[in-house]
This record gives sequence, C-alpha cells and structure tokens, in this order.
Amino acid sequence: FDTIEECFDELSKYIYAIETGLSSDPAMNWRLSMLDKVAIVSNSDSHSLTRIGREANVFDTELSYYKIIEAIKSKDPKKFLYTVEFFPEEGKYHYDGHRLCRVSFNPQESKKTNFLCPKCKRQLTIGVLARVDQLADRTSGFELIGAVPYKNIIPLDQIIAESLGLGNTGNTGWPKKVVFEYEKLIKHSGNEFQVLLEQSKEELKKATSPQIAEGIIKVREKRVHIEPGYDGEYGKIKIFTADERESASNQAVLL
Repeated sequence: FDTIEECFDELSKYIYAIETGLSSDPAMNWRLSMLDKVAIVSNSDSHSLTRIGREANVFDTELSYYKIIEAIKSKDPKKFLYTVEFFPEEGKYHYDGHRLCRVSFNPQESKKTNFLCPKCKRQLTIGVLARVDQLADRTSGFELIGAVPYKNIIPLDQIIAESLGLGNTGNTGWPKKVVFEYEKLIKHSGNEFQVLLEQSKEELKKATSPQIAEGIIKVREKRVHIEPGYDGEYGKIKIFTADERESASNQAVLL
C-alpha cells in the first residue's frame, strides 16, 4: 500500500497517528505531505528491560487514556512535547543492500545499479529510506513547521562503554566499570532520560568522567559516526573515532 487510505479505506478517518518504527524517524516521514494530517509517535519495541524507553513519547498532560489521546490528536506542542527516537540508521533495514555480498547502498546508489547487487546480480533488499524516497513529495531535510519535535538517543550504558573503550562481555553483560559509572550517573541524576536529554555538560562532569560527559553531549548533538543497517544487519553507530577518544582521554588526564 502507498497510502493510509489505500490500506484502510473507510476506516482511514479513525487513524490519528502513525508510528515511526526503528528504521525511520519523524524527519523522514515529514517528506510525505500525505502524513501531515496525522501525529507521528514513537513506541519502544524493546525485548529487554534495559532497552525500554529507547523510543518514547513525551507528554505534559493528565496521565489518563483520554487526555493522552487528545494530545496525540491535537498535536498540541504544549501537551505533546516531543518523541524520543532510536537513530534510524541503526535499524536493520535502513539502507538497501545484500548482506551475503556485503553490499550496502543509499537509494541514489541503488538506482544506478537498477536495484541489483553488483556482485551477484540479484535483487537488492530495499530499505526504508528508499521506500520513503519513492513516496516522498518533499526533499530530504525538509522541516515541517509546527510538527512535534524529536530527540535521538543511544542507551546510556552503550555511551559509557564506548566512551571508555569497552565492549559488552556477552552473557555476563557490561564490564563492572560500565555498570559502576552507569549507577553513579543514575544515582546523581535520578533517571536515564535526565542524563541523556536534560543535564548540562557541567552537571554531567560532576557525576562522571569528562570523556563520558563528552560522549553524552555528542549523542545529544547528533555528532556521531553512522554506518547504516541493511538487509537484516543492524547499523553501527560510533560516538568517537580513535583520534577523538584519545583526545578526550588526554583532556581528562590534563584535568
């Protein structure tokens, strides 16, 4: 289906919101003027406790079904404040590609090969970005005036681990140093959203190391390095390059 009406027919008038999913964000959906009439929401699809809230809707309204529905329907910026979003590039089907051949293309590159894998000549698995590109009547980067804003996040434990140059230890979870820094930040700030979205760099430095504080701010400002996901492969997001991590570490030593 290419439109809500095509899919839901006479029931379309009862649809007030659409959900972005992991591989798209509001900005991608703003490119489709046909979606201007509906609210864009973002719901966690988490299968593990530590990932609950990696996507969320933030309201300032009475905590009741009817008031929340009212905020969504009206898209009132005083009641529906913003959505919290996964970086869509990290989703498994953001770019086009062919996993077995390790081929990953953006929509423009795919068009040049007629959507065929240049290695095996089979059809590429088309990603969400290409589908948006196909349906869009606005250019990439378009900002919809009056739309509910959004903020991208990476879970705090991942930010801490990368800032320290540490990885997940498999079934045993994060190294003790990561857990220690995570718990220290939560104890100081109250909750993970407060750390990720609200506290100033100066406040963060009171609770953690300068390099972790810098990692949190870099994510907040979208200063990250992204290798988009494709054909079932999750995307990879790096907060620091090797040089950036060394620089942050040197600054911490100087402090």
